Amino acid sequence: MRLLLDECVPRPLLRDLTGHDAHHVVDMGWSSRRNSELLELMLAERFKALFTVNQNLPFQQNLRASGIAVVVAVARTNRVKELRPLMPKVLDALRDVKAGEVVSVAASASAK
Repeated sequence: MRLLLDECVPRPLLRDLTGHDAHHVVDMGWSSRRNSELLELMLAERFKALFTVNQNLPFQQNLRASGIAVVVAVARTNRVKELRPLMPKVLDALRDVKAGEVVSVAASASAK
């Protein structure tokens, strides 16, 4: 799947997204773009999904109409050490998510 990592997702996590054509917002030259503009650019460049830590994004944009699938990582911080343990769940979510859907991925309640 052609996938974009949002600006606040650490670039080292690109390595964890094996099996996907993953790119980072910074590498695309799209830093500091508004979310609406970012979604338009993604569609123009044939991206199918966005991986973000912005839990407010689903409330700010009409993602269903955009056709972009979104996976939101829910963690205490956006540091690699907090997000990397979520990556197996992120990969599962990317496999199952449909266009226009939003899936949140978080650590299990028993995880420390």
